[in-house]
Parts: sequence; structure tokens; C-alpha cells
Amino acid sequence: MSTEEKPAAAPRSLAEALRGRDDAELAALLRSRPDLVTPVPTDLTQLATRAGTRASVVRALDRLDLFTLQTAQALAVAADPASYDELLGLLAGDEGDRAVSAALPGAVRTLREQALVWGDDDRLRLVRTARELLSPSPQHPSPTGLGPTVREATAGMSPGRIQEIVTTVGLPSTHDSVSAVAALTGLFTDRERMAELLAEVPFESLEVLERLVWGPPYGQVTADPATRLRRLLDRGLLLPTAPGTVVLPREVALHLRGGRAHRTVEPVPPPVGAAATHPPQVVDATAAGQAYTALATVEELLKDWDEGGPAVLRSGGLSLRDLKRTAVALDVTEPVAAFWVELAYAAGLLASDGEADERYAATPAYDTWRERPAAERWTTLAAAWLTATRTPGLVGGRDAKDHTLSALGPGLDRSAAPEVRRRVLTLLAGLPEGAAPDAGSVSERLRWERPLRATGGAAGSGSTGSGTGSGSGGGDDLRSRLARWTLTEAEMLGVTGRGALSAHGRALLGMPAPAPKAHAERTDRPPEPTGPGDRLPVHHRPAVPPSPLLTALTPAEQAAASAAAARLLAPQLPEPLDHVLLQADLTAVAPGPLQRPLADMLGVLADVESKGGATVYRFTPGSVRRALDAGRAATDLHAFLAAHSRTPVPQPLTYLIDDVARRHGHLRVGAASAYVRCDDDAMLNEILADKRAAGLGLRRLAPTVLAAQADPAGLLEGLRQMGFAPAAESAEGDVLITRTDARRTPPRAAPEPVPEGPPVPDDTLLAAAIRAVRAGDLASTAPRKAKAGEADAGAGSGELPRTGSAETLATVQAAVLTGESLWIGYVNAEGAASQRVIAPVRVEGGFVTAYDHTADEVRTYPLHRITGVAELADDEN
Repeated sequence: MSTEEKPAAAPRSLAEALRGRDDAELAALLRSRPDLVTPVPTDLTQLATRAGTRASVVRALDRLDLFTLQTAQALAVAADPASYDELLGLLAGDEGDRAVSAALPGAVRTLREQALVWGDDDRLRLVRTARELLSPSPQHPSPTGLGPTVREATAGMSPGRIQEIVTTVGLPSTHDSVSAVAALTGLFTDRERMAELLAEVPFESLEVLERLVWGPPYGQVTADPATRLRRLLDRGLLLPTAPGTVVLPREVALHLRGGRAHRTVEPVPPPVGAAATHPPQVVDATAAGQAYTALATVEELLKDWDEGGPAVLRSGGLSLRDLKRTAVALDVTEPVAAFWVELAYAAGLLASDGEADERYAATPAYDTWRERPAAERWTTLAAAWLTATRTPGLVGGRDAKDHTLSALGPGLDRSAAPEVRRRVLTLLAGLPEGAAPDAGSVSERLRWERPLRATGGAAGSGSTGSGTGSGSGGGDDLRSRLARWTLTEAEMLGVTGRGALSAHGRALLGMPAPAPKAHAERTDRPPEPTGPGDRLPVHHRPAVPPSPLLTALTPAEQAAASAAAARLLAPQLPEPLDHVLLQADLTAVAPGPLQRPLADMLGVLADVESKGGATVYRFTPGSVRRALDAGRAATDLHAFLAAHSRTPVPQPLTYLIDDVARRHGHLRVGAASAYVRCDDDAMLNEILADKRAAGLGLRRLAPTVLAAQADPAGLLEGLRQMGFAPAAESAEGDVLITRTDARRTPPRAAPEPVPEGPPVPDDTLLAAAIRAVRAGDLASTAPRKAKAGEADAGAGSGELPRTGSAETLATVQAAVLTGESLWIGYVNAEGAASQRVIAPVRVEGGFVTAYDHTADEVRTYPLHRITGVAELADDEN
């Protein structure tokens, strides 16, 4: 071996640590923290600076699981820097913990990958902002329950008092406070000597320490402390921090805890338990039945609003009164009605019409949706629900201004909703096929995966996860409520059946078919470490791709998943029927779903009396008149019923149709304001004599014509209530056919989900961003040759090169001939200055054309905007 590879120097900053990463590792960082790429950083130094800002660090901490967060919290109370073994001791304690030892490499790797921790295993450093957010302070106690170190607690103590404590614990006095505090710290961190010191303390004094050991570490004392407290204060086992307040030093607490930073550490996520198990065929059949009911409910809702739905509140949304009416019409509770209304809105089937008297109505997309096969209609609803950020479960609650949250109104978007829905369904997919989950265990798992979100606290506010490390503290947090709502809504929608994930629900998530039972439930326990290689820094490991089950699907992937779900669901849905069963009591029974033309016509000719497995329709004079008003003749109705009934048409129904048809249109109502025309003057006399006609303001104009003060619509309704069957006529005297024309809004797009922070960049954007950052970093750190009289040109000084116009032109022209690259300073038209590395190609007309390594493309620069040039130093071998 002629030469030996020189080991890489340990990074001295986060920026240097990022320079040691390859493109795949930088892409993983930008994918996990997309806020770092908006806008694209100019170089790795700026990327490191942005990664250390408070807002970005809080966002990154917010997405850590409980054990990874506990690892960061342990680093925040450890020395800076800390070794891997010290960190392991803080998490596993003096006695050790195999589960912690197995999980810790993955947690450290995650913190490194997300640029929250940098440095090799012997010098792990938490980024400064994260340390400030997670370190304990009186204002923001740490979830570890630890207090300040001896050095921090004695910062304001008099030197004489420190020397008294040192002498009391048997240490030699020193000449300065710094060495005295160091000696005291050394004593408290020495397990053997500390045990001897505590052995001298009476039991009643140790009881005081036991009350403070797991936090909070602060206590109150009087001006003249009791003897048991005085013994602790004299030995520095309690230190005063303010008048009347004492604190248990961190080193003492760690000794009493056996080295543990947390009372309870959870390196393994809590399992999701199964509450019940059903045959998969039963699950799929039940889910399919619910899916069909969902389609019928949405159609019934929008059919009820066909002629114009309820008005839009001035503040936006649906009034409580209209929501109650909708619930009665759908025969469901108000929260369930709010879910269906919001689902139709999220799918783009429902919107406001935008008129002056704004009302809700179906969109043109609803008509297209109705013509599609049932399975495809269901996937449209299910996919919209899965990705929607609107949260129907919040309807009826109060917002931050104490205003009631209304259905279809503002304030219902929760950006975490899609992630929670997908995650809950993913957890269901991890159970054995046909197993329904225990809702409590699902909530516990979600709290473990996102402890900061579970507590609703931001880092640095004292709510950074569970103080005990369990992650299961009480409180009805948003994620738990979202999980409960997801389980309920998935069942109503037919994604699950009897609580278990259906086959078409699994396909909707883009998941493969369930694995054999032996592999259906995978263990969440991380692998045991096999050697020192498991503790290598992240830049020595292959990048770990994100799990496809935890990320949202692209539009193309979702379309493919929806198609797969439709294929699985279609055979499970009942085939539409082309017949009904007519009965002698003027009812018709539809033993299943009806084909659309039959259902539409029957909906005009009869009223729905009951729904369920079979739908019962009732024929009434009013419903028959409605069909006649729509332009149907009596012969048409007879033919329709005979063609679609599996039973003979009952005689009472035939008589009913003939009787209503005989009287229909005998009276004609037109506009005078309004008039009544009839060839039978005796019938007009009967109307005039009827007391119920007094409110219509009728008077005779001719033997066959009555004039009315009421408008035509009011006159029609009044005469119908009196038992007549009038028909409206046009100005030409023709009977008006009053088909129920559906009201539609102008074309409306489905509401866009409210994103949770910047979107995750795609591979193309990541590649371009990394290229730009690499090139910018080359420009800012490239060493340049020193000029005569300069001590050191250095690299990355941040100052633009400065040269005169003649020297700039000569240097650039020489570079064209030699093919060398140059470091230039450039000021664009907006006055923004930047450093670039270019390879000049030609110089003419006051412009230099060059390949710009920073932009990774050929560009042309005006020479007068170049502040100066410098040659790059030769690479060292």
C-alpha cells in the first residue's frame, strides 16, 4: 500500500456536516423538512442557517415520534457535545435496557437526517435552537423533569457560600468559584462518592429529594428552613435559585434516578389491539352495503336541493335550522347530516351558486357523477374524503373567537386531517385481515407517533410531549378526535365494514393485497444492534426511503388506487333492478336499488314512504298530479306501471290515476294578476261560494273566467288545497308543463385542501434544488489564489472579489484561452449581489458568455456588473 486514505476531519459546524452528505441524503433532508427548500438556499451555509431557525426547528420537532423526541430531550440535558454512550446512559439508565439499545441508533439517525443533530458518535451536538427549546428552565420546564446543572444553579451564588458547600461535603476549598463548582459537579456525577454522601443524609431529608426527583425540581422554603432542608442546602443537594425557592440540581437528580433522563422511556410504539375479528367476506359485504347507502344518501341530499337548497349565511355556511331540516330529510342525526353535506362539498358535487340571494345547489359535476357506475361514484366520494382537510366533526363547536362552527362554513379546515385519516387506515391494514381495532389503542399509537401534536403544545412552551415519557396523557386532543371521527366516517362511507378495513378500502389507500396471516402483523420492534456499524453517522449509511404507507399518493397514484378499489367493490354492489312490486294499498315496493330512469320516474309519480333494504313508495293524488304536471298523460302512467311491475297493476291505483287525470286541467290558471278559466260555469260558482277561496280575491269577469288578486302560483296552490286539480296555462292558452328543472350552480371546482406547511417537493425539484445549492456552495467556498500583498485568500469569506475593469477583462479573456474557471462577484439588475463560479467561453461586446456552475447552465453577464474576478486555487492532492 503506497498511500493511506486520510480520515475525514470531524465537522465543526452543521454546515460542514451537510457538506459531507451525498445528494441522496440532502434530498432526504429536504423531503422531510420541505420548508428548507422554499425558497431554494443559495448554498449549504444558508441551508444550515435556515435549518436552525426557530420556526423550522419547531416544525421538525413537531413531526418526531415519542422516542426520537425523548432522545432529543436527553441530548438537551446532556453535556454539549455528548457521546453516544452518554446518551444511551441517559435513556437506558445504569441498569441498561435492550429495547432502548436497539431503538437508539434509529432515533439518532432520524435526528441526524433531519439536521437536528450533527457530529460523530463521540461528539453528538443538538442544534442550538433545539437545545434552547428543549433545555429546562423555570419558565419552560423540561418534559424530563430535570432542573438546571450545578453550574447554572450557582451562577448567582456568592463565592463564600459556594466554598462553604464544598467544605461541608468534604472537598478541599479552592481559590475560585469556577474550580469549586467543577469539584462539586465531579462529586455529584461520581456514583460511588455520591452514594457515600447520601448515606450521611437522614431519611427525612431523603424524602424531600424523592418528592423532587422526577419533577418538577423546584420547591418552596421559608426564610428559616427546617433541619431536614438545612442539611440538604448545606451539602448543595438543594440549591437556592430565588428567595424562598430551591431546586434539585440535575446531577443529583440523575444519580437518584439511576442515570435516567425520563421516568418512562418508550422505544417501541404501543401496538394497536383488535377489539373483534370478523370473516373477511362479511367485512367486505358489510362495507359494500354501507358504500351503497352512502351513494343513496348523497343522491337524496342533492335531490332534495335540486330546486335550490338552503340559503348561505352572511358569514358563510349552513344555518343550524337548515342543518336540522337536512337531518330530518335524510333521517339521520345532525352530526351525520353535517358529514354528508361536507362530503358532497369536498367531492365538488355541491357549492353555493354565487347569486345575490346566495343559495346552495348541486354543481354540474353532480350530473356527470350520477351517470358513472356506482363503484366509480363511490371512489370519487372516498378519495375526496381521504384527502379533504375539512373536518365535519367540528361542526357545532366554537372557534377561537367563540363563534359557532357551521357546516360548509369557514374554520373547519384542519391540515392534519388527511394525515390522520391515512395513518389510522394504515394501522387498520396492519391488523390481521377482518380485525376491527380497539379505538383507544389507535389513539395511543397516534400519541406516540406525534407526541407534540397530541398535547397541542409547541416546543419551548413546556408542552413538548408527555412529562412521564408515556405519551398518553389525558386530554381530548385534536389527533385523538380525528382518529375517532375517522373510524366512524370510514364505517359510514363503507371504507370499513364492522370496524375492519375492507378489501376495496385497502386498495383505495394504494396498498397491495393482504399478506398471508403469518406475515400480516409485523413487529414494530427495531432490530437489535449487531455491532459498531449500527452507530455510524448518517453520511456513512444508505438513505432510508420514506414508507409509502405514510405519504400521500400522487394524483396518478390515487387515480390508479381508485380504479383498483372500484374493481374490487363493483361485484359487491347490488345490481340495479328494472321492476317494482305494486300493492293494493296504493304502494310500490322496490326490493333493491332501481335503474336510474325507473327511479327518476317513480320519484315523480309517488312519494317515498320508507327506506331500508327495500324502499316503499306511496301513490297519492298529489303525486299523480305532479306526474301529470310534468307532461305525462294518464295512458303514459298506466303503460309505465304495467311495464315495470312484477305484479298486476291494482285496480285502486288505476282508478286513482284516471280520476286525477279526468279532473286535471279542467281549471286553467293564467296571469292577469291571475285568472281562472273553466268551461263549466257551475264549477266556478262552486269555487266562489267556497269560504276557503276568500283569501284568493276572486271575482267573475265572464261566465267562464274568474280574476284573482293572488299570483298564479298562489292561486294554483290555493285551488289544489280546496280539492281541485287546476293546470297552469301560458299566454297563448296552452297548458304549461311544470317539470322540476334541477337548479345547478355555475361550474365549481372542489375545494382545495389546506396544506400543512410547504408541500413536499417532487424528485425534479429536489434534484434542481440540490444542484443549485451545490453550485452556490462551490461559489462561496471555492479557494482563490492570493494576490500579491494578500496574506490569505481563504475560502468562504463572504466578501465579493474586487478588481478593476481592465484587470477583470484581462482575467476573463485569459480564462477563455486556458479553459479555467473563475470566481466572480456579480450584482444583478435588482441590486442583489452574489458569488458565482463560471467557466468563460467568449468575451465580446461588453458581455461574457460562460458556463455558470452555480446555475448549472450557460449564461451571459454584462462585464460592468461583475464586481471582480479571482482565479481558483489549485486542488490539493
